[in-house]
Amino acid sequence: MLYLKNGYLIDPASGTEGYQDVLIDTESGKIVGIVPQGTPLQEILRDGYRQQNGEKTLEGAGKDLERALIDEIDLEGQYIAPGLVDVHVHFRDPGFTHKEDIYTGAAAAAKGGFTSVVLMANTKPAVDNPETLFYVLEKGKETGIHVYSCANVTKGLAGKELTDMEALSQNGAVGFTDDGIPLMDEALLRQALRRAAKCAKPVSLHEENPTFIQNNGVNAGKAAAHYGIGGSPREAEISMVKRDLQIALEEEADLSIQHISTKEAVELVRQAKKKSRHIFAEATPHHFTLTEEAVIRHGTFAKMNPPLREEADRLAIIEGLKDGTIDMIATDHAPHSAEEKAKPFTEAPSGIIGLETALSLGIRELVNQGYLSMMELIGKMSLAPAKLYHLDAGYLKEGGPADLVVFDPKGQWVVKDFASKAANSPFVGESLPGVVSFTICRGKIVYRS
Repeated sequence: MLYLKNGYLIDPASGTEGYQDVLIDTESGKIVGIVPQGTPLQEILRDGYRQQNGEKTLEGAGKDLERALIDEIDLEGQYIAPGLVDVHVHFRDPGFTHKEDIYTGAAAAAKGGFTSVVLMANTKPAVDNPETLFYVLEKGKETGIHVYSCANVTKGLAGKELTDMEALSQNGAVGFTDDGIPLMDEALLRQALRRAAKCAKPVSLHEENPTFIQNNGVNAGKAAAHYGIGGSPREAEISMVKRDLQIALEEEADLSIQHISTKEAVELVRQAKKKSRHIFAEATPHHFTLTEEAVIRHGTFAKMNPPLREEADRLAIIEGLKDGTIDMIATDHAPHSAEEKAKPFTEAPSGIIGLETALSLGIRELVNQGYLSMMELIGKMSLAPAKLYHLDAGYLKEGGPADLVVFDPKGQWVVKDFASKAANSPFVGESLPGVVSFTICRGKIVYRS
């Protein structure tokens, strides 16, 4: 068993906050007890506890305590929270494993405090069939964390023919997306939303209309002018968000707007949420932290789709997080090799890694600036994404999954030496608050600083 003592527990599901000790059964992967700080172990065991299926009850605290191997860890006031949940990551496996693979992606997740991730499906081959989905999920089982996957909305991400969404759902897909490519066919989107709703799975959309874009990855403004290119105007996102929200409202299907980047799109989501409980949105740490000025400073290491925009957009995203318009924080972890990012700006791929810096950026930009409480931040990084994708995660409860992150919100660390294969981050070299000390998944320590 694992005994975490003298930690400050925050659980967004119950609203519990305060100094608590946590006892974990490492065999069942369940939480045995959450008790006031300093409660003797004998008292925790004396009341008995049940394992996952409730078949076994431990009694006789003294004898059980003698037999049990207790690994005690004094957290000295560090925070205990539900393991973080990222529902938007790219592990590039299969097809692009020189950038990342499922093993290294999972290691990066664990280092960042994440115990559950949902993979995007734009691999090669694409996750548009049960066989590829099976490969991804089985490989994910070999990691220390929970690896889930979306499946594609359309075959080959071509936007022309829907996948067998029912079969993919039955074989473990937790959602549907053609992330990286917008779904331009309105009729096809409407049909996809209907079929996904029958499967009780969300559809998440990349909202950039290519007809507006001259060069992707950079805002059509100061940054594009700096590089002497046309860039990607805000209308590319706004037009798609407006169209797709209307369709989702009409179909009453769960729709998530991915990596929102413009103030206008935030407002469109805000108004749509007033009309329906089926509308969701995610924001990335880089979009609530950086503006297009970072693209001028960092070049391709700040090139991403959708691009970093203006300060008014960054602040609108933060306001959306504050008032609940934006439900969750997702990293859009997008690893690329150093050679790829070293290409000329218009040739280099878009995207940055984010799993290892997400919690720290949330603390620095949202909590320390007074926009969100720590409870609210953890809720948007665990409970909210878990709810949308129907994952058993994002909460701390006796008898519940022992998926936790332990971190020191005031501790400082320097961004370097990634667990990811990639290092394409504009935050390299920065000192950030929020040191992850332990990541625990299924009752096992999968990362220890």
